Amino acid sequence: MELSVLLLLAVLTGLLLLMTRGQPKARGRLPPGPRPLPFLGNLLQMDRKGLLRSFLKMRDQYGDVFTVYLGPRPVVMLCGTEAIREALVEQADAFSGRGKIAVVEPIAQGYGVIFANGERWKILRRFSLATMRDFGMGKRSVEERIQEEAQCLVEELRNTKGALQDPTFFFHSITANIICSIVFGERFSYQDPQFLRLLDLFFQTFALISSFSSQVFELFSGFLKYFPGSHRQICRNLQEIIVFINHSVEKHRETLDCTAPRDFIDTYLIRMDKEKSNPNTEFHQQNLIIGVLSLFFAGTETTSTTLRYGFLLLLKYPQITERVQKEIEQVIGSHRAPALNDRSNMPYTDAIIHEIQRFSDLLPIGLPHTVTKDTHFRGYMIPKGTEVYPILNSALNDPRYFEKPETFNPDRFLDTNGELKKNDAFMPFSIGKRICLGEGIARTELFLFFTTILQNFNLATNMAPEDIDLNPMECGVGKLPPPYKIRFLPRGGN
Repeated sequence: MELSVLLLLAVLTGLLLLMTRGQPKARGRLPPGPRPLPFLGNLLQMDRKGLLRSFLKMRDQYGDVFTVYLGPRPVVMLCGTEAIREALVEQADAFSGRGKIAVVEPIAQGYGVIFANGERWKILRRFSLATMRDFGMGKRSVEERIQEEAQCLVEELRNTKGALQDPTFFFHSITANIICSIVFGERFSYQDPQFLRLLDLFFQTFALISSFSSQVFELFSGFLKYFPGSHRQICRNLQEIIVFINHSVEKHRETLDCTAPRDFIDTYLIRMDKEKSNPNTEFHQQNLIIGVLSLFFAGTETTSTTLRYGFLLLLKYPQITERVQKEIEQVIGSHRAPALNDRSNMPYTDAIIHEIQRFSDLLPIGLPHTVTKDTHFRGYMIPKGTEVYPILNSALNDPRYFEKPETFNPDRFLDTNGELKKNDAFMPFSIGKRICLGEGIARTELFLFFTTILQNFNLATNMAPEDIDLNPMECGVGKLPPPYKIRFLPRGGN
């Protein structure tokens, strides 16, 4: 009893000392922001609808660059196209560090290409880009894999015989199989129980990471990690996926042929063997496991969620669906599979995919960065190691670049000649040195999966278009569409 009283007195004394000091001090001169409370930071300024809503409200008061205290730590927010580009492109090196996402940090711990920093990140990114390129990224082989997967999906959708379906499973399956073919060297049957379990874990985990409870955990992880909550379920889910990855790596080791690597894991194991005498090598088991987990998770969840949002939008706007199907008929017809080189002749289809990515706004607050050195930015001095959030939502909905951004309008990506036009605010994969590793493969998947499905099926649902709700189910680190059901009705001649 005496010990607990002493601990309580120590905590209260610490809080009182903090309060007498007023606002927490930070080296440098941080951008302005709401005045924080000791320990609580800007908790009282947070909107109950989540971090994104909170940050956008603060932007109205403090401008495009401001500081928020997430619990006790200061975080610099970048809003709007110009501020994000100025930081991530014009001062790319300074803003190239990766910040922590509290709910996955116990698993990631700075390993793997997505969560790494410094030399580790540079080495792993260089290796990952080269290896993924060798196993399909940017080459015809990945196009063939996606085309084959798309045809498997067509057969699976035909078997539904036009019944109402939740499309989540289908979109998870096809995107997971593409990244599996590159990383693990194999695809899975849609009925494989282990594959189905992995897909369920991915879906659950992305929803939990994006939930309100995870956003609260981000503010007070040092304290809340000792209590039950969604963060513990996230760790359990990721640990289960890691068990699968470990088994796969061991199977690869047993069957490895150093003269003929089959996939990403083989190539990594060969590099590990070459560097086994280097005590400082970054090619070790931990970077492999977390790297594969990151690629597997990101490669499955991001594209499948975009597809889910995309087909919900096509149900909401059937006139847009009809227009894209006409373009598919004119350019591709019904007797051959869509190919990547069709994209340059299908500007409206390309514009729709761009607008789906913009509207779905998959990572609205962006993944956290850190500055790698003391950094001068817009008259402020951001100390080395400070976290920075590029609020991608504020670029994808920037009214200076997108007229009426709250509306879904593919024509905004077309010029007066009906050709696709570039827009500096379009950054769904982020920008700069931390741009998504899989941007190329994701863009190829979106085009080939959308066109193949719309070539073969008409879409229907059990609701009138005007009754379809587009409001997200979750909007935190990720933005998830609401659940819905859809009919895939075979088109004549297909």
